[in-house]
Amino acid sequence: MKIVILDGYTANIGEETWKELERLGTLTVYDRTPADKTVERSCDAEVILTNKVRIHQAEMEQLPRLKYIGVLATGYNVVDVEEACRRGIVVTNIPAYSTDSVAQMVFAHLLTVTNRVEHYAWQNSRGAWTESPDFCYWDTPLTELAGKVMGIVGLGNIGQKVTAIAQAFGMQVMAVTSKQPHLLPQGVRKVPMEELLKTSDVVSLHCPLTADTCRLINRQTLAMMKPTAILINTGRGPLIDEEAVAQALQDNRLQAFCADVLAEEPPREDHPLLRCPHAYITPHIAWATKEARTRLVNIAIANVKAFLQGRPQNQIPPAFQEATK
Repeated sequence: MKIVILDGYTANIGEETWKELERLGTLTVYDRTPADKTVERSCDAEVILTNKVRIHQAEMEQLPRLKYIGVLATGYNVVDVEEACRRGIVVTNIPAYSTDSVAQMVFAHLLTVTNRVEHYAWQNSRGAWTESPDFCYWDTPLTELAGKVMGIVGLGNIGQKVTAIAQAFGMQVMAVTSKQPHLLPQGVRKVPMEELLKTSDVVSLHCPLTADTCRLINRQTLAMMKPTAILINTGRGPLIDEEAVAQALQDNRLQAFCADVLAEEPPREDHPLLRCPHAYITPHIAWATKEARTRLVNIAIANVKAFLQGRPQNQIPPAFQEATK
């Protein structure tokens, strides 16, 4: 059996990362694969693992031996799942492997805005504190989270973990979610989107990217938010209208924007948010702790083994696959 990993570099955790897959077939690992090399490198493969390399109808048509696509992530928009189902190709993902790490990044971003630790550490390494006439100094606003309102859009695994941490900080939590009120974590209030935007001090996005949520945050919805609000996006870049967010920051209609994702990755050099005041952008690393990457690799290998044993796990999406049989 031929197994191909098209973009294994970012998931790498050491020399032995994919060793177990070598026992299951002939394994080829590419660090990165440009779109025009996808078919060539996947030729004759029965199993493909991909993180960001797209496998759509055009690719599947040229890969007649393909039986399995393992997405090395939770989101699976890089694969045309409907086409895969039509062709009898099993598609799996890696659910919930990065829940703790992404939730941690949400608060790393939030605390960056409220406490500015990196700002003071940088200044003090250059002598600012030694030159202070007082025992302490501050030149940025410092904000306590207790009592503030956090609005969470989407209460999946990550949204619920963020809820628990927010409540530990003493924050009030409201959510936009498809879950029924009696299924929400204790203390969380289900509200319409408009109410969440108008009343939240912090808005954190954890919903999937769909036709309905694309550019969910735009000029109109930004206008509903408090000018003192902090917007956080660790979900998917296209959940926000980036030009509109940049303008809101420029006009002081939003206190801060924190993101670990952008619509285009890597972004172009003149991206409006990269040098925008009060925009805090990290390079899609919330998932990338060593602990989370280790879980990802272990689950990816277990997914392949389960498929080869005739009992696929983490198949995408089970209800859709069943409906198309």
